[in-house]
Amino acid sequence: MPLLKLSSLRGAALLSVLLLSGCSHLGFYAQAVHGHVALMRARVPIDAAIADPAVSSQTKRLLNLAAEARRYAHSSLSLPDNGSYTAWVALDRPAVTWNVVATPAHSLVPERWCFPVAGCLSYRGYFERERAERFAERLAEQGLDVAVNGASAYSSLGWFRDPVVSTMFRGGDVALVGVVFHELAHQQLYVSDDSSFNESFATFVEMAGVERWLSESGRAQRIEPWRRQRARRSEFIDLLTESRQRLSAVYAAGGDTAELDAAKQAELQRLNQAYSELKSSWGGYSGYDGWFARPVNNARLAGVGTYTQWVGAFAELYAQSGQDFARFYDAAAALGSLPPDQRHARLVSLSPSQGL
Repeated sequence: MPLLKLSSLRGAALLSVLLLSGCSHLGFYAQAVHGHVALMRARVPIDAAIADPAVSSQTKRLLNLAAEARRYAHSSLSLPDNGSYTAWVALDRPAVTWNVVATPAHSLVPERWCFPVAGCLSYRGYFERERAERFAERLAEQGLDVAVNGASAYSSLGWFRDPVVSTMFRGGDVALVGVVFHELAHQQLYVSDDSSFNESFATFVEMAGVERWLSESGRAQRIEPWRRQRARRSEFIDLLTESRQRLSAVYAAGGDTAELDAAKQAELQRLNQAYSELKSSWGGYSGYDGWFARPVNNARLAGVGTYTQWVGAFAELYAQSGQDFARFYDAAAALGSLPPDQRHARLVSLSPSQGL
């Protein structure tokens, strides 16, 4: 996903745009520029890293895989070949950025912050965890629910040659390939002020691309395990979506603060129990235990569905495009150019689940 979409102009032009955007955000933009520049300066060509005897054999294997994914993305998925993911950066931290999400105590509608070029987003991204947590603390002091989420990949939406970063390796081989496809999809198409459109589009390209890559690269035996993993993820998202819908109904019904707090806590307890039951149906698979290791609140549920809300609609659009990626991108771009209300109506009409 695009994690800090501020990198839209070159050099001093970028800096001037950000600094002229308002003194109240000067510190935020300064860290964004500093973090971006530091990341770009740390890039090492993948070919050079692979030839470096100091680089571990496992890292070299993953860099070769990332390079394979980039080539495949261009040759078989018609995604951009613009120099992104031809270099890498070894990070000494567990995430490349940390994104802060905040919602009111009795609402699932996230706060929004607006930036040059990227438009308005439902999070703020920081290169340093401490800065993100300090900002989150200030929001919490205002009575908001907050969440700080580490991100494994970084995107400037194609304005710069984005690197492979070592945090992209943490999910395994197929996940690494999927991230490359997902991020290049954002470079292919990005619609300002519509996170659900952008993330669902990139998620569909990732899913369809990974399945095709597994089939065509001699890894067909891995398709079924990958599908099972995707099915578990879908069930997990459905679980969170149901909880989000139940909480939305509670908040819409209204009531005094004590009543809303009690109903909120009851639903979050129900969610934890429902997850335990779901995990049992998976034979004890614990891949999502980490999500529940931190307290669940509105901010953590706010983004549920952003990455998947319109995947079914894009799958239908892909089918209507004859499963041709280039035609599909043209159709998706035309859809993205519609006014928001018309775009939403069209996505609903394409979705077998009516956008839920």
